[in-house]
Amino acid sequence: MKDLSGQTAFVTGAASGIGLGIATALSQAGVKVMLCDIEEEALAKAVADLKRTNADVDGVRADVSLKAELRTAADATIARYGKVHMLINNAGVGGGGGYGEWTEAIWNWTLGVNLMSVIWGIEIFGPLIESHGEGGQIVSTASIAGLISGGANPTYDVSKYGVVALSEGLRQALAPRAIGVSVLCPGFVRTQITSSRRNVPQRLAGAIENRPPQGSNAERFKLIQERIATGIDPLYVGELVREAIENDWPYIFTDTEFEPFVDGRFAAIKQGFERIRGRQPRR
Repeated sequence: MKDLSGQTAFVTGAASGIGLGIATALSQAGVKVMLCDIEEEALAKAVADLKRTNADVDGVRADVSLKAELRTAADATIARYGKVHMLINNAGVGGGGGYGEWTEAIWNWTLGVNLMSVIWGIEIFGPLIESHGEGGQIVSTASIAGLISGGANPTYDVSKYGVVALSEGLRQALAPRAIGVSVLCPGFVRTQITSSRRNVPQRLAGAIENRPPQGSNAERFKLIQERIATGIDPLYVGELVREAIENDWPYIFTDTEFEPFVDGRFAAIKQGFERIRGRQPRR
């Protein structure tokens, strides 16, 4: 997709952080962007700010973990722009709760936003992209935690590993349909991910407390907050995503900080094969 001007993108989690960075970078390239977010006030401000730059943008509020609301948002996008070429599955929450601390509500919320919304997004928007025959791109935001699990936040890690696996598999499946698939695995970016419990939906109110991690995870959480506060500019990430769409990158990284850890993981996997090399499995 070398020339993005005049095409349409649907971006979830677009009212702030990486989503807003992507929406901004795409609109600067002449893309018509439908911003989608659960936070109405922040969404309205983001749309208004972009419109002041003469960007062709609009907004739709949705809880993307609910398939019906995501479908309604898709209908609004088609009603507004007629077509959609790019799906940016970016909405995400921080999850929380280590071994012995997690709850069913935490798992449902984290998987619902981080993984199921990606699945529903592709199910709903994939046919819309196919229908016009002009090709398109699906970009889903995972995390570097989708490649290297730290262990302290398994709900988050599992959801992001799922996004990576889904993207890798669909890249092969959708290529013949002229739809590219990319997965974004950012490191520390200036976002509000550590305060994502502000957006716990009403149906889970009371089941998920809006408080920071306790005990052994408190210090780790503080360190992550500090790294994020001084992290990478979300607009820079948006510009990387725009370049990735133009050139159909399978993986999008924001920096090389975690490359040695990814190398270490792959080395451990390789070592697992080396341990059984030469053995004859029983049949």
